[in-house]
Amino acid sequence: MEERFPPVRKSLGQHFLNDRHILTRIADALVLDGSATVIEIGPGRGSLTELLVARAPRVIAIEYDRALAALLRDRYAGNLNVTIVEANVLEVSFADLTNGPYALVGNVPYYITTPIIFQGLTRPRPERAVYLVQREVAERIVAPPGDREYGALSVNVQAVAVPELLFRVPRGAFQPPPRVDSAVLRITPRPDPVIEGDEEGEFRTMVQGAFGFRRKQMRRVLRELWNIDPDDAEGILSRAGVEPSVRPEVLTPADFARLVRAHRR
Repeated sequence: MEERFPPVRKSLGQHFLNDRHILTRIADALVLDGSATVIEIGPGRGSLTELLVARAPRVIAIEYDRALAALLRDRYAGNLNVTIVEANVLEVSFADLTNGPYALVGNVPYYITTPIIFQGLTRPRPERAVYLVQREVAERIVAPPGDREYGALSVNVQAVAVPELLFRVPRGAFQPPPRVDSAVLRITPRPDPVIEGDEEGEFRTMVQGAFGFRRKQMRRVLRELWNIDPDDAEGILSRAGVEPSVRPEVLTPADFARLVRAHRR
């Protein structure tokens, strides 16, 4: 079987998960009920795809590697419920592919993990997304306010979704093994996001900027970010109900949302 596969392309960050037990746990984490289309990011050699096809009414697999995409097209040539899309996932609209409810899953390349996660949070969002990612990234995303790992990525994801670190995956489960440990992360969109659609861009920019001044007090952070005078900064903080002396690392996503709205007034 190994000889049939195209060579591993290290430039694409390819590490293929072979452990059937772990693959099954990833498929289980999607909690499929038989109604939603599943989009798989980076199906690779198709180990997870095989499990998804047995559980979902439709599977759309997005593969950038031309040789692997061809292999999968041949494998599923007779299955009308499987679509292989040969493309850069960052240039694809998930909503346009599905035209309806969908779930998202993937062993994503570690060097583009964050862009893929934010793409998966673009409206209309999936019912849920399950990613195999670098362990440190998963830990940052689920970190609570005040935690040493808490940062802009934590806030931006938690503002619109509920992230869960489900379990860790050892390096030996991959071929070839990566140099870092991995984890399975599930992200479920919140029914009550702390920001509205028209606020998301400003919110993300503000949060990213605030954590660039991680050790400064919020009165100073706002002055730097928005080029405002001390009185304006104090007024925004007062309207948002945020203590001027606290630092960004202790604010909740809801705190940041109130600051954005107070700045708009």
